Amino acid sequence: VQLQASGGGLVQAGGSLKLSCVASGNIFRIAAVGWYRQAPGKKRDLVATITSGGVTDYKDSVKGRFTISRDNADNTVYLQMSSLKPEDTAVYYCNLGRVVGTYYFPSYWGQGTQVTVSS
Repeated sequence: VQLQASGGGLVQAGGSLKLSCVASGNIFRIAAVGWYRQAPGKKRDLVATITSGGVTDYKDSVKGRFTISRDNADNTVYLQMSSLKPEDTAVYYCNLGRVVGTYYFPSYWGQGTQVTVSS
């Protein structure tokens, strides 16, 4: 499985970006997907997840601002980010994994895409 993330860039605070992640292979439609982010000097944090059935979950700090969605026909997951803040600046990574109860277990990682929010 290979994952290719794109859509990052430089945006002013209050702006929007939409990240995409395309997966190869045949397991995408049965896998859960997670978006993580890692700011310099900080640990990698789970930002949003979506199950194979479309159930979503979000980190508290992005609720109401970020929306995760998926298109199984195109093996693609999206992260629509709005009302961006400087603290959203990070490298964003997509991941295929599984959800057990309320926990997400990552398996396959893609390369990251840089998001920079200027104040």
